[in-house]
Amino acid sequence: MCGICGIVRGERSGPPDPEVVERMSATLAHRGPDDSGVFHRGQVALAARRLSIIDLDHGHQPIANEDGSVVVVQNGEIYNYRELKRELEGAGHRFASDCDTEVLVHLYEEHGDAFVERLRGMFAIALWDEPQRRLLLARDRFGIKPLYYRAVDGELSFASELKAMLEQPGFSRTIDPEALAAYLAFNSIPAPLTIFAEARKLPQGHLLSWQDGVIKQVRYARPSPVAADRVRSGSADSLAAELREVLEDSIRAHLVADVPVGVLLSGGVDSGGITALAASQSREPLKTFSIGFEESGFDELDRARLVAERYGTDHHELVVRPDAVELLPRLVESFDEPFGDSSALPTYLVSELAAGEVKVALSGEGGDELFGGYYTYVADLLAPRVGRLAALAAPLAEALPSSDRRVGFDYKAKRFARGAKLPPLERHHAWKEIFAPPVRAALLGERNPGWDPVDLYRERYAETAGAEQLARMQDVDLGIYMADDLLVKTDRLSMANSLELRVPFLDQHVAEFAFSLPRAMRVRGFAKKRLLRKALAPLLPKEVVAGRKQGFSIPVAAWLRGPLEPFAREVLSAANLERQGCLDPATVQGLLDDHCSGREDLSRQLWGLIAFSLWFDRYAN
Repeated sequence: MCGICGIVRGERSGPPDPEVVERMSATLAHRGPDDSGVFHRGQVALAARRLSIIDLDHGHQPIANEDGSVVVVQNGEIYNYRELKRELEGAGHRFASDCDTEVLVHLYEEHGDAFVERLRGMFAIALWDEPQRRLLLARDRFGIKPLYYRAVDGELSFASELKAMLEQPGFSRTIDPEALAAYLAFNSIPAPLTIFAEARKLPQGHLLSWQDGVIKQVRYARPSPVAADRVRSGSADSLAAELREVLEDSIRAHLVADVPVGVLLSGGVDSGGITALAASQSREPLKTFSIGFEESGFDELDRARLVAERYGTDHHELVVRPDAVELLPRLVESFDEPFGDSSALPTYLVSELAAGEVKVALSGEGGDELFGGYYTYVADLLAPRVGRLAALAAPLAEALPSSDRRVGFDYKAKRFARGAKLPPLERHHAWKEIFAPPVRAALLGERNPGWDPVDLYRERYAETAGAEQLARMQDVDLGIYMADDLLVKTDRLSMANSLELRVPFLDQHVAEFAFSLPRAMRVRGFAKKRLLRKALAPLLPKEVVAGRKQGFSIPVAAWLRGPLEPFAREVLSAANLERQGCLDPATVQGLLDDHCSGREDLSRQLWGLIAFSLWFDRYAN
C-alpha cells in the first residue's frame, strides 16, 4: 500500500519543480511511512510513499523496466502478480524483485494499455512511457484505491489524496457548486467531481492518458449485472457451494502478504464469513478486531466474540464512548474533502485498534451491494405493491415522534411513505437521500447550480437496461455509494493509521457470480442476502447468520440531542456559516431545532453539515 503523486508538463513549459513534488509526497507520508522515492526526468516527476507489504526489502518505488524506458508508481496490491510474473518471465522479461509493482512495467511492455485488464487487485497506477513521452493513470474496476488529477494549461498533476494537490502553486480552492449540491444529496462527493472545481477524480475502471498536453480517458472495465434472461439457474444448494468456492478463492488471493493479516470483525455475516474462510487458510491464529459502544442497540460484540471463539482467533476489542468533539477534526483532516457518513468515526477507531497489531486487514465492504443486504432493497420490492397505501398513510407516518434508536421504526416509516410512489430509481434514492431538493435549494440559495445530483444515478442506471430491476439498483449502489462513500471511508481512515485495508467481496470473480444470480437468491420478501447466508451457514454461529444487519454504527441522534448539541450549535452558528458563505444560516438553524426538539431524526443531515463546516475551515479558507 502506498501513496503516489506526480506532475507531467509539455516540453515548452519546462520541467516540473522537484520541490513541489516532494511537498506533495510529504502530505502522503501516512499512506507509506516505510519508504519514499522520486523519479524526475525531463518533463515528468513521479513520487511514491510505501507501506511495505510484499517483498519488504526490494519493493522500492518508482520501479522501472530493464532499460529504464518505462517507470511506474502504484498504490494498492496486485493479487495475481505471481501468475503474471511467471508468464512474463516465460516471455523473456527479467525481474529485479518479487514485488507486485514490478509486474506492471513488463505487463505494459507486452500488452500496452490493455495491461490493466489483466490485473486482479486494488490499485491506482501512474506509468511513464519515455519513448512515447506519455503518462498513463489507471484506477481499479471498483474504485477501491483513489486517484485525483488536475489538468491546467497542458500540465497534468495527480495524487492519491486531494490534500497533496493543494501543495501546487496556484491551485484554486474555488468550490465546485455541483459538488456541493451532490454532497448535500449524498453526504459524499461522487466521481468525477471533487469539492474543488479545479480537480477531478478518475472514475473506477478508467484509464487516462496524457501525451503532448492532450488528455484522453476511456473505461476499460465495468462490473455489471447480466441480462434478466441470462441469470443463473440451479439449486440453492449447488449455488451456495459454488459461492463458498468463489469466496475462498478471493480470500486466498487477498491473504497474499509478507506481513500478518487481520480482519475487522463487526459481528455481521459478511465479516464473519471472511473471518471463517481466512482462519481456515491461515497458518497462525488470525487476529480479529471489533469495536463496541456503551449504548444498547449499537453493539455487536457478542456476535463478534462467537465467531472469534469458534475459530480461535487472537481477538482484540474495544468498548468506547468516543469523544466526537475531539475526533471529528481528526476525521476532517483524514478526508480532505467533505465527508458526512457518521460511520467514519467507528471505522477510524477500529482501524486504529488494528494498526497496533497488523499492517493489513480484511473488511466486509461489498457484501451488501452485491448480495442484497440493505433494507432499501426490501423497500424497492414492497413499493410497487403497497406504495399507494403507504402514500395515503404518509400523514400518520409524519406524526410519529422521533426516537434515538438506530434507524428506528419512525425513520423507516417516514422514508418509505415519502418515496413509495416515486419512479423506481428516484424512490431508491429517496430511501437514503440526505437533503431533498427543496431543502438543498434553501441551504444553497444563490449557490444552487440548478443541477440534480440524481442525474449521476440516472446515467449509471441507464447502462444496465435489460437486467433485473433489483440488480440495477444494486449496481447503482456499487458504482456510486460504494465507490464514493464506503470505499473513500475505508481507504482514508485505514491509511490515516498506516493500515492497508483489503475488501475480498470486491473481486471481479465474486462480482461476476453475484451479478448472475436471480433476484430471489438475493432478496425475497424481508429476507436479505439469502444465498450468501446459506453459503456461510455451515461456517458461522446461527446467531450471526440470522442476525440483523448493524455494522459499525454510532448513536448520533442521541448525541446530537445530548452531549454533542453545544458543539453542533457552535460549529453551525449563524456567525460561522455567514463567514463561510456556503450555507444559509436560518435553514441550518431550523434543521438543528427540529432534531433537538425530537420532531424528526435529522442526525445524518446534521452530521454532514458539521463535517462540511469543519472541512471548510481546515481546507477551503
